[in-house]
Amino acid sequence: MPVSDSTDVDGTGIADRRTLGGNVDDERLPINELFCSLQGEGTLAGVPSAFVRTSGCNLRCWFCDSSHTSWEPTHAWLGLEEILAEVESYGIDHVVLTGGEPLIHDRSVDLLEKFADKGYHTTVETNGTIYRDAPIDLASISPKLATSTPTPDRSPTADGADEWESRHEEKRIDLESLSNLVESTDCQLKFVVTGDDDLAEILELLSALRETTDATVRDEDVLLMPEGATREQLAETRTRVAELALSHGFRYSPRLHVDLWNDAPET
Repeated sequence: MPVSDSTDVDGTGIADRRTLGGNVDDERLPINELFCSLQGEGTLAGVPSAFVRTSGCNLRCWFCDSSHTSWEPTHAWLGLEEILAEVESYGIDHVVLTGGEPLIHDRSVDLLEKFADKGYHTTVETNGTIYRDAPIDLASISPKLATSTPTPDRSPTADGADEWESRHEEKRIDLESLSNLVESTDCQLKFVVTGDDDLAEILELLSALRETTDATVRDEDVLLMPEGATREQLAETRTRVAELALSHGFRYSPRLHVDLWNDAPET
């Protein structure tokens, strides 16, 4: 169900409801895509799932594989009951709330509560910079490493990197939010790996998180995932990332949807 139709942006990459004829206090979310597919990443890879992709993000990774929610955001405002009805029509048990960054939206909590009331298993895909008290079965947390920071010569758009480079670098890691997330729900820490040099930062972040939180952060909950939004890009990175995971006792995460459908939308 493609629902994208607007591009008016603020600092997070979303349009104000009022510019689209809505009420700021109504029960709607900026939805970029709503579809059924296989979960492509993480410990639930291969599970049929309903995907609810919100628009808007507080970061700007240069390699973002959903730049239509961040760098050049598009969306339509959908009511929570509309979203729920579409998800129910798929007839499956797993729901993935993703983005963009879905937890920038207050109404995401209301939507997650509705999913919980209906008995869905919910995964929230988040960059880990925002914590909300919400019913989440699996927090799929993807902390952004230094290699994600956009620069003028490494950006998906012709402009914008100058503005976002410092903002992204400042916001990309929030230990307090990470700690709250791992303490409050089952989680997986899913790192996008661009090369061998990322491992030092991953190990440093894991050490800092383990010192900050009372929760146990297990190596088996740490997943290394190759960077790449196309089959050709993954072919260049997947083997080395798999070897890094093996050598450090971490899990390797595939990008199953890329292997199956390349960079097609709604997959």
